[in-house]
This record gives sequence, C-alpha cells and structure tokens, in this order.
Amino acid sequence: MSVAKLSVSHQNYLRAIWNLGEWSADPVTTSAVAAQVGLRQSTVSDALKRLTEQGLVAHSPYGAIELTEQGRALAVEMVRRHRLIETFLVETLGYRWDQVHDEAEHLEHAASDFMIDRLDDLLGHPARDPHGDPIPARDGTVTSPDAVSLSTVPDGTRVRVERISDRDSELLRFFADNGIGVGVPLDIHSSGPYSESVQAVLDDGAHSVALGQTATDAVWVSLSHNA
Repeated sequence: MSVAKLSVSHQNYLRAIWNLGEWSADPVTTSAVAAQVGLRQSTVSDALKRLTEQGLVAHSPYGAIELTEQGRALAVEMVRRHRLIETFLVETLGYRWDQVHDEAEHLEHAASDFMIDRLDDLLGHPARDPHGDPIPARDGTVTSPDAVSLSTVPDGTRVRVERISDRDSELLRFFADNGIGVGVPLDIHSSGPYSESVQAVLDDGAHSVALGQTATDAVWVSLSHNA
C-alpha cells in the first residue's frame, strides 16, 4: 500500500503514532494520539479501529497502540516527507525553524513520491531536519542520534544539543533568541535547590540561560566530558 491511498487523516494518525514512540519509551495511548492530532478521543478511537482493520495498527481496547510492519513503513514515509519539506523550507526558502512545522503539515499530503525524492537529491540527502530529528532514508532506514533528555543530565555536565522538539513554536523562538540550537555545546549547572531550573552556559562562557523543565524536556543532548 502507498501513502497516497490513505486519507489525509489516516496519514496524520500514522505519523503521530510514530512521533509519540520515537523519543519516548512510554506506551502510545489513545489520549496521547488525540493530543498529538488535536482531536477528541472518541474520534481517534474510531480511526484506530479502521487502521486496525486495515492491518496498519495493532491495538486492543485500553491497550498500547503499536504500528504493524506495514503501518510502520507508511508512517516512516510520512515522517520522511515532513522532515524533508521542513529542511527545504529552512535551507532553501529561508523560513525560520519555528515556522516550518505547520507549513510542512499541509505540504506533505500534496507532495508526490517523485517530488520528495527530488527534494532529497537537491538538499544533498540530509540526515536530520532543522530540529535535529532524523530524516528516514529512501529505503526506510532511520538513524537516530545517541541522545538523552536534557532533564536527565546531572549537574556539571557538558553536552551537545542533538534535537529540540518542534511542538512549541514560541519555545523554539526562545531557544533561537538565546543561541541554543542543534549542534550547540552547553555546560549544565544546577540553579540550586527548589529552583526547578538549570543554568545552560553557552560554550564561550559569556551567556547563561535559565531553563525550566518545560524547556529541558524539549531538548535532547549527547554527553561529552564534565565541565
């Protein structure tokens, strides 16, 4: 089956299920999918039944949602479309990284497989999108960076930003305004007890940014040596 034969809503559901499981070990639930796609749980439940009947999703009532082999292949194809379009918008058309998610949401459904392959060629087969998320290869291979949530990093650790969630455009603008992006090294220091934040010191040591848990939960980093 080709993604072109799926409805737009089913394409969105498959990509949402993939996205929810990509950076988290938590079970994918109906409520989580509903929050991801912005629809009521009852609507999502009905759609999951249809996807299960099509052999794209494995799901029992009140159980975790998993993609079948075929469902995963179609989800990865949608993820590839989305992330290549985001990359094209930033690198070629000059969009900011906080502007591309919604734009790509619309364009990914209209693009043909041929167009997506041409974008891939034009961009030089990028491995990751502007937010650091891996771009699946043409054969469906996905190579993710070895990264952990910034919220789990201990005091006094030097890290390199590998990925920043694109779910919150205002948060992306905050990071950009403070010089925090993919590839940027940071020294992480505790702000002290009860502060509920950490200090992220940029590599030149001249700039420090206080990050609360909403911010640290959105950032994934690779660990290097202690600062």
